[in-house]
Amino acid sequence: MPDCLIIDDEQSIAETICEYFKLFDVSCEYATDYEAGLRIAVETEPSLILLDVNLGGQSGFALCKTLRETSDVPILFISARNSDDDVLTALGVGGDDYITKPFSMAVLLAKAKAMLKRSAVMPRGLAREAVGFGNVEIERDSGRVLVDGEPVKLKPLELKLLLYLIDNRGRRITKDELLDKVWGDTFIGEGTLSVHVRHLREKLEADPKNPRYIKTMWGSGYMFEADE
Repeated sequence: MPDCLIIDDEQSIAETICEYFKLFDVSCEYATDYEAGLRIAVETEPSLILLDVNLGGQSGFALCKTLRETSDVPILFISARNSDDDVLTALGVGGDDYITKPFSMAVLLAKAKAMLKRSAVMPRGLAREAVGFGNVEIERDSGRVLVDGEPVKLKPLELKLLLYLIDNRGRRITKDELLDKVWGDTFIGEGTLSVHVRHLREKLEADPKNPRYIKTMWGSGYMFEADE
């Protein structure tokens, strides 16, 4: 199982990233099209995928949606497209982060290592007890989440974010604190945090547009409000 799979239709870029990562003991494989990327991802089960948005005549967004049907592998989009719509689409289809080309190889490596470190410790390592609020139940050790008794799938970062909010219920938590404590990555942007909060609301709140539990503190951050 490689640490990282790079899927980019520009072979020179994929090869360069692979060679650079290997210098720092991050094992890599790469693919240059949709079909090969999907096949290698299924066969090798990498710990992280770096995925380009444009894959020749096919879409990295579509590949991400396909992968998300069966896998929670962290996905970092790499793309020359830098509009807010592209970033939000990438996160909306299941991506964990987004970096635009051209990028520093050192920055890309730092982001990749941070994501690999996070995925290695989640969800295990969390305190072993159950918590609940409203119609939601969470088993910390397994990461299992139930809403009205039915299982709901949370990505590892969504689970970690939710538990951090719950553990600090009733306290205003700044965006910087969440980025530091949940992501542990100084390169993450506020847009990534906002999308993860939106996804949590959509999965857990009865009315995501008027959240009962995950409240926005305008201009500063978020607060979790619920009974024990």
